[in-house]
Formats: sequence, structure tokens, C-alpha cells
Amino acid sequence: MSHEKILILDYGSQYNQLIARRVRELNVYCELHPFNISIEKIKALNPKGIILSGGPSSVFDEDAPDLDMSIFDLNIPVLGICYGMQILTKKLNGEISKAKTREYGYAELIPSKDSPLFNEIPLNQNTQVWMSHGDSIETPAEGFDVIGLSQNGIVSAIANENKQIYGVQFHPEVQHSLCGKTLIKNFLYEICQLKGDWTMANFRQEAIKKIREQTKNQKVMLGLSGGVDSSVLAVLLHEAIGDKLTCIFVDNGLLRKDEAGQVMELFTNSYDIKVEKVDAEKDFLDKLAGITDPEDKRKCIGEVFIRCFEKKARSLNNINFLAQGTIYPDVIESSSFKGGPSQTIKSHHNVGGLPDDLNLELVEPLRELFKDEVRALGLELGLPKDMVYRHPFPGPGLGVRILGDITKEKCDKLREADAIFIKEIREAGIYDEIAQAFVVLLPVKSVGVMGDGRTYENVVALRAVQTTDFMTATIYPFKYDFLNKVSNKQYE
Repeated sequence: MSHEKILILDYGSQYNQLIARRVRELNVYCELHPFNISIEKIKALNPKGIILSGGPSSVFDEDAPDLDMSIFDLNIPVLGICYGMQILTKKLNGEISKAKTREYGYAELIPSKDSPLFNEIPLNQNTQVWMSHGDSIETPAEGFDVIGLSQNGIVSAIANENKQIYGVQFHPEVQHSLCGKTLIKNFLYEICQLKGDWTMANFRQEAIKKIREQTKNQKVMLGLSGGVDSSVLAVLLHEAIGDKLTCIFVDNGLLRKDEAGQVMELFTNSYDIKVEKVDAEKDFLDKLAGITDPEDKRKCIGEVFIRCFEKKARSLNNINFLAQGTIYPDVIESSSFKGGPSQTIKSHHNVGGLPDDLNLELVEPLRELFKDEVRALGLELGLPKDMVYRHPFPGPGLGVRILGDITKEKCDKLREADAIFIKEIREAGIYDEIAQAFVVLLPVKSVGVMGDGRTYENVVALRAVQTTDFMTATIYPFKYDFLNKVSNKQYE
């Protein structure tokens, strides 16, 4: 099935994934591509509308990201956000200047002219938005009207209704812009005239069909970690191909307390999925010995994971495919907005790290999905809510939560401390209020007193954040009594 599609051109904004997620939340499929994608590829994607993202550049920079004017010949709606509005204005011969007043953070939008972009957004009334810009529009390009100003009188929204080209100076994708979701919805449904055909129920059926077409009744191996992504993928694959699926669960010695047993129990007993366990703690710890850099740890862990899968595949009969729980943020984070080699946020062991001699074809059904969409798919597949909304536990596990070198003793200590923290969070009834919580083992020891004796023990840090998108986050405001209780807990 071919979905209606919005194309987002990436100009380097830290909020790009948020734009995509907001579009997806409104039941419209979208893809994020570098700003310099060729016009031929754009035509092949056949988008129903284009969004130009924000970015850190100024249109006055010598190497400022450009905009291909051929986009305007496609006769489809265009929405420019922040830098996106400025670059389209410049390319269409409007006048841009360095802003007299730099607007950053909370600001007020005053919609001043009726437009389908402002449907259900009150005219001539202040509404809170989020600004971040140093350039401003002095005079819009020919054919454009100013349809909104900021409280400082700076142009904040423009429109060429005849050509359906729009621009906003603020960021509608962030939660701080109170009218943002409505504005994006208006662009999708009022301007692009989309129907909204992107749902997890549809995706489930389409993914099952694609899996069957790709694998052609051949055997598939999945690296099952027990995390949300691989767990949802396991159930999806099992629904598609049944006993042709073999899950490989690698106990790397970097898991949470009792996690290995829980994973085996859930999938073998509750779902009747074939799972084979690989005890590889020694392999991982040997490979990680003496390595302290987090990025190097990730790469080592990814390499050993792949080799474990490959070795296991050779011991099984006629395995042709390796399934991975790669999701869309993994793909985006592993490439830069300029489309070249990674300006890496972090490396992912399931993106771009496969050895050339791995003789298995990849199956990645979740590659198009954001994390919240994976969770929605999990519920659609009937997985327990507690598992679907479990806090993320990335592949490197405890390996990157131990600062400095890694040893089994440190892993065991961190496992116990982490178990105490999570148990207390659950018992306090605040687990679902927190997006992610974990303990970090610091590379220091501290002198203290316990009873009548002196102690010299490890120090840990507790981390807990609130976020809906895992792009921006705030700390969770623990009460002092809770922290006091956790700090006095002993190993059980």
C-alpha cells in the first residue's frame, strides 16, 4: 500500500525528529531527508507536501544550506519553519536582515490575517510559541502576505495562498508552541488536503505482508534483547512467519538484574516463540577490558553482538535472514543533515556496523517507525502494557552506565543498585511519570561512616528524566523523602 507522504527537508535543526513525529501523530506518513536531496529523488518519493526545517545557520553564512528552486515547480504545498522560512524568502527575492532583537525561547505570536494555516487559531490574539532566530524578514517575497507578527513586531508568519507556500518564524513542533499541533494539522489537512492513512493497524498488516514477501518461507534469526523494539519485532515476525523464526538471546553480562530469566520466561512460555540463549558474558567483558571511552564501548559491544549472531547462525540449519529492531531515530542519528558521513550523536550497533562478511540478508520491519509508534504497534499486537512502556534500555546496557573501565564486579554492583532504584520508583507509583531512570556507577570511591566503622565505597549517580520524544528532556522532580529512602536501601 502506498501512503500519502510528507517530505521534511533537514536543515540541521535539533527539532527535526519532532517535526516528523508531530506529522506521524496526525496519521500522516513522512520521511526526513537531507536538504540537498536531488529533485529527481523528490519526484520519486512523490510527496503531497514539503516542510523545510529550521537549522543553526544564517542565510548570510558563506556555506549556508541552499534550497533547490525546482521544488517550487512541483506545485505542491511548502511550509518553511524558522531557517526554512528565511531561505525560501531569500531564494524568492524577499529581504532578510539580521534581527535587531534576537528572539529566543518563549514568545508571543499574533496572527494578523485569515489563512487556512491559522484555522482554529484566534486572530489578533496573543498565543505562546517558541522562537530561536537571529535573522528576520524585512520584506516578504513578491506574492507573500505577512499573516502573523511577534510581540516585538517581527514577521512571524507569511503566506502565498495562491501558490500554497507558507513560512513561520517559530517552531510549531515543540510543546512550548501552544498552537503548534493545530498549525501542523492545518498544513496537512486544510492545505495539503490529506486523508490521514497512517495507523499502526494498517502498518501491522502491511509489515506482515512485506516480511512474508521478503523471506519467502525461509528461516529468520532475530537478536532478541528483551527491550521494547526487539520484543515488538519478535511478536510481529512470529505472527508473520511462525516457527520459521528463531530468536537468539545473548546474555552479555551487561543486562539488568534477573533480566535474562525474565526474557526467556516471557517469550518461550507466553508466546511460544523459539528462543535460544547464548551465554556470552566472558566474550563481552574480555573485549571491553581496559576500554573507557563510551563510543568505543558501543562499537565493541556491537561487534561482539554481530559475531555472536553469526556464530549461532552457523550452528543452526539454513538461516538466511537476520532481523533487527532498527527504528527510524537510529537511522537519523547515524547520519548528518548534510547527507555525508555521520556527524554522530551516538553509534548504534544495528545501523551501519554490520561486517562485510556477514552472509545474512537483513530484515528491518520497524525501520520506518519512531519509538512511540513501536509502542503503539506493540499494543496493537497485544503485548502487555507494562512491557511496551518499559523504560528504554539501549543495547550497550550497563556498559555505558559504568564510567571508566568495565569489570564483572562493577556490573554486579551496578545491577543491584539499579534494581533498588527501579523497585523504589515502582513502589512509589511514579514509574509511568518517568520516561527513563537508571543508575550510573562513577569512577570514584568515597570515605564514609557506617555504624562505628569507616567505609570506602563506590559512588553512584541517579538519573531520571521526563520526556515525550527523547529529544528534549527535563529532570524528574523527586521528593526529598524518596531520595532519602533510596539512599539508605541495602542490597537484598
